[in-house]
Amino acid sequence: MATARQAVIDFHRFPPIGTDDWRYGYATGKIRCLETTMLSRASLLDLANVESFSAAMDLLNSTEYAVGGAPENFAPIEELLLQRRHELRSLFIDLMQDLELVELLRARHDFANMRLAIRRVVTDRPVGLDYSDFGSVSAEEFEEAFEQENYSRFPMYLQEAVEEAVLAYYENKDIRAIDYAIDRYEAIYRIRTAQELGSVFLLSFYRVRIDLTNLRTLLRLKAAGRDERNLFLPGGFVETERLVHGLDLGYEGLAPLFYATPYYEIVEGGVAYFTAEQSFLRLERLCEEYLFDFLRTTRTITAGPQPIIAYLMLKENEIRMVRMLLTAKYNGMDAKLILDRLGE
Repeated sequence: MATARQAVIDFHRFPPIGTDDWRYGYATGKIRCLETTMLSRASLLDLANVESFSAAMDLLNSTEYAVGGAPENFAPIEELLLQRRHELRSLFIDLMQDLELVELLRARHDFANMRLAIRRVVTDRPVGLDYSDFGSVSAEEFEEAFEQENYSRFPMYLQEAVEEAVLAYYENKDIRAIDYAIDRYEAIYRIRTAQELGSVFLLSFYRVRIDLTNLRTLLRLKAAGRDERNLFLPGGFVETERLVHGLDLGYEGLAPLFYATPYYEIVEGGVAYFTAEQSFLRLERLCEEYLFDFLRTTRTITAGPQPIIAYLMLKENEIRMVRMLLTAKYNGMDAKLILDRLGE
């Protein structure tokens, strides 16, 4: 498979992001203005450090996340955050001129919806309608297709994913096999489609995502004492042989194994925190930081789809972070856990 032969790291810190595309001149200018309104890291830390939920809400009063009055429960906040996410995704679609890139990015929600639907079907639960509305297939279409066992209305990539996931599950009736099969197919689909569309940026983005997923898989397999060597996704910059070899090493040997890759600090920090705290919290944070720092390299692009895609990803993360922090404050969660998640 072509994706498996691309494991070559010819960059120091971040992979290439492509060149300018002046069809996106106006769209990029709009995104540059919107970037200035995003919450800074200092703002998120302030939100994490305040003493109470009401104080956190006060801090947000001058932002787009302000909720009028003092909410008695979390429902108005949840509604506002869903509205902001919907506005963001609508803006993204309006600004993008390449519909094929929009479809590729929407496919991540289709795969997530598919994963949930298959899990429900094989465990004899109703398919339901509570699916992401940003995919190419509506919740109603998901429900009807699974009830009738007719998947022909799905895009081809979902038809193939259904088949692979169902076959994988019934091989040993292991619910985890559904996730593994869809993750593998999705990784291959993303790489193949980004190559076909000639998107240097998305090809780099997806390969980095694969690497970071594989690093998480490596550490979680070791922590669980599992020796499953076929769970690493193909198509990343780091060859799967290196990851498989990591299963045979002690924790002290993992960081040196990745010394010649851009991920050395992630592995070193993630392993150190796990051995001390028995938690993957820092590993998750370091993986996210690397991915988001890569997205921020699109600020060197004067005009192109790269900044619009990066803004979508970064803004979606901001909305998730605001939700996480407010939920933590609402439930009186320990500030140390929140700050660990933020990297302080």
